[in-house]
Amino acid sequence: MSSINDIQENDTVLCTVKKIEGTGIFVKLDEYDCEGTITLSEISPGRIRNIREFVSVGKKIVCKIMRKKDNSLELSLRRVSAKERDLILEHYKRERILASILKSATGEKSNELMTEIKKERDTSETLEEMRTNPGILKKYLTPAQLIKLKEILSQKKESIKEVQKKITIRSDDENGIIKIREILETKEANVSYLGSSNFLIRVKSNEYKQANNQLEKVIASIKEKAKKAHAHLEVK
Repeated sequence: MSSINDIQENDTVLCTVKKIEGTGIFVKLDEYDCEGTITLSEISPGRIRNIREFVSVGKKIVCKIMRKKDNSLELSLRRVSAKERDLILEHYKRERILASILKSATGEKSNELMTEIKKERDTSETLEEMRTNPGILKKYLTPAQLIKLKEILSQKKESIKEVQKKITIRSDDENGIIKIREILETKEANVSYLGSSNFLIRVKSNEYKQANNQLEKVIASIKEKAKKAHAHLEVK
């Protein structure tokens, strides 16, 4: 794991919320051996009625490094663009999928194996390449483990793939409910209401990549419609 010395101001990093005290949020940086803080003013540009609509203990969030002083880091949630957030969260999701598959194939904890792979390869690219060519990981696995990996991937190809994203959407318009319904209207995905302005967007397909591409298009369409309707949208 990298140290605080490897971090630069304006870097965008994945964090886990560890504690919320008053108007201060304390987070652990996932890829670095250090922690940081976020002040209330750096959570969202608008008025915050309930801080837990944006952060909660244990939640994964993407932050930008604002200031670095000695062993202290000041972070911002609101200064992260939607594109930056989506890229890092997608990378994290793919890394988890890769770790899960490798754990099933090796019958062991995959942490050490993942560490070896990450030293030499991009995990997102590895996941995609591995689906069609498991042999790219033969230097990390025993022959028996490689056979097991091929079996697992073969079984996964036959199953339906589902990808999903949770969003929060709010509108201050007097016809806000109608506007939100229009924003979320789509035939390309399944939309489920989770409560408290939260919705789950799901797409199914025979191929993971195809499902993911379709989901991204649906999310992009929702973002565009939300922008035109002046609605507040957060993709999680």
